[in-house]
Amino acid sequence: MTSIRLSVPKTAAQDEVIEIKALIQHPMESGFRRGPRGEVIARNIITHFECLYEGETVFEADFFPAVAANPFLTFYTRATQSGVLRFQWTDQNGEIWSDTARIEVT
Repeated sequence: MTSIRLSVPKTAAQDEVIEIKALIQHPMESGFRRGPRGEVIARNIITHFECLYEGETVFEADFFPAVAANPFLTFYTRATQSGVLRFQWTDQNGEIWSDTARIEVT
């Protein structure tokens, strides 16, 4: 089971720069490791992350086999309006995991 953890301020002042943290529990198998019997462990990685703030992309990243398990990201954006931030991770097979967080801007 994949678990997502987000850290987004509940409130912010207009135009304040806010810190956002996002973590997804995922094994991120590179496809280069071998199991206990010498068999190759199949590649299984998240390839893309995107954060949208009221539908506009504010941060995105591409991942590759060298990324550690349970990728953790910290990034910043400007709080421009009250609304929803949508976080989305996509794996090599097109499977998508997502979550949202709301922020109130005063």
